[in-house]
Amino acid sequence: MSEVRYPPPPSVPDGDIPLGHILFLLAALLLGFWSRLGSVPLFDLDEGAFSEATVEMIDNANYLSTTLNGEPRYDKPILIYWLQAAAVKVFGVSEFAFRLPSALCASAWLFAVYGFTWSFTRERRAALLAAGSLGLSLMAGVIGHAAIADALFNLLIALSMLQLYRYNTAPSLGKLLAVYLWMGLGFLTKGPLAVALPLVVSAVFYAWQRQPLQWLKAGFNPLGWLVFAAVVLPWAYLLYQQDQGEFFRHFLFEHNLGRYQSTLQGHGGHPWYYLLWLPLIVMPFTALLPAALWRARQADALDVYLLLWFLTVFVFFSFSRTQLPHYLLYGCTPLFILFGRGWRAAPARGWVLLPALLLVAVLAALPWILPRIHIPEQRVYEAAIVALAAGSFTWTYYALSAAALLGLLVLLLRRGTEPWRAVLGAGLALGVLAWYGVVPVLALAQQEPVREAALRARELNLPVVSYHTFLPSFSVYRGAVTPMRLPEPGELVFVRLDRVEDLQADLGLSVILVPEFKRGGVTLLLRPSAPTAVPPPSKPAYDSSPRPS
Repeated sequence: MSEVRYPPPPSVPDGDIPLGHILFLLAALLLGFWSRLGSVPLFDLDEGAFSEATVEMIDNANYLSTTLNGEPRYDKPILIYWLQAAAVKVFGVSEFAFRLPSALCASAWLFAVYGFTWSFTRERRAALLAAGSLGLSLMAGVIGHAAIADALFNLLIALSMLQLYRYNTAPSLGKLLAVYLWMGLGFLTKGPLAVALPLVVSAVFYAWQRQPLQWLKAGFNPLGWLVFAAVVLPWAYLLYQQDQGEFFRHFLFEHNLGRYQSTLQGHGGHPWYYLLWLPLIVMPFTALLPAALWRARQADALDVYLLLWFLTVFVFFSFSRTQLPHYLLYGCTPLFILFGRGWRAAPARGWVLLPALLLVAVLAALPWILPRIHIPEQRVYEAAIVALAAGSFTWTYYALSAAALLGLLVLLLRRGTEPWRAVLGAGLALGVLAWYGVVPVLALAQQEPVREAALRARELNLPVVSYHTFLPSFSVYRGAVTPMRLPEPGELVFVRLDRVEDLQADLGLSVILVPEFKRGGVTLLLRPSAPTAVPPPSKPAYDSSPRPS
């Protein structure tokens, strides 16, 4: 293969962005990443864990490492906790503050994709579809809303990988040093993948171009690694002085190598896992996938680079023994750009809208589906959540479902609507239903009982422990660390309903536990100080009746 030469992006004067495009980007941004940001409780496990770790970091005045319920937390490096702590300092302990860094990072991610796509296509439609598919795809929206590290990490991965391609087309020291800067910040966010992914993808890409020496020059640039070290080493050195390397031993060997080599918490471990999840991750833009992946046959340099980026992530995590859907998002930025570059080749309007129509139909039918789901008797926790959700649908949900279906039908039947515009409209319709219909019901059923139990515990002002129940948002809302152990006399115990029998067995049948709160899948029990049996109250000590969403 002959050496590939790149002309610079076409020297076409930048035109003004059409007003309609500006309004759409604003709508996609607000809906995809900012809607209901502070109005639903934190979701466990991850949001609760990150938020509680941030609060404990502030309380302990230790900004080098984190703890969770008083125990060292080795899952992630420090950068996301710093950002969340800064938001909490400004806005106080609230859902909005914990989620603010993710919403900001996801917004920057969207603009980075828009700017890159425009730079290398000079087509506003391509840039709009690329950015819109990012902002309105369901999984990217989840990450953009969540108080976890992934929105920040996806932004930094995107910045480093897109800058690598810019450097490849027109090399300059400034561009290369920027790559190392983003890699360093990425390492502070989630660790070695921030370095491994750019190095591997660029190595293969430069090999395809038959430019191995140029890759070696870029990959081993001493100034670049000096920038990387300047970002990472100050924190790493101070942390090592504090714990003598304990964090790095756990983080690198347990939470990186360990996650890849063994299945943790029952998450995945199957080579076909992401084949099943990919269509859902990019929903409702699923119908654009075949054409986007087929573009690589043209051997266009940018398309090859984007495909290599996606395939590297896809293959790497397909063979990991621990798998979660959002891991694949690290390789979806190139898919969104390919969606935009292929806007002319979008399938017919009916096909491009079919995934959204099917999903909206399923969501609209949830009030009738949930009561009919059979859950085994031993799954008490899950059964309680489903039962609470089934009783939480209001007229608002039905109205949003009807509006989403009507909007999709209008897009389907209206003559002259281009497929790429139709699928963006479908993203808006699905996003409104998801964030203003589905998420409030899910939050009320799964997380509202946890928050109410925490508030009840604060009201009782007694020592509280947790028994085999890892729902860390309880500690956030209670405002105190919750040790995990058996309750002593005079203590409250927070426990899932499916753990109550085990708790009673561990304490002994002679120990009486008095219910102080019970709703959904959780309960709050008191172990009285008095040695004699205490009969349970005739009425609930706390109102556990469902609230309308």
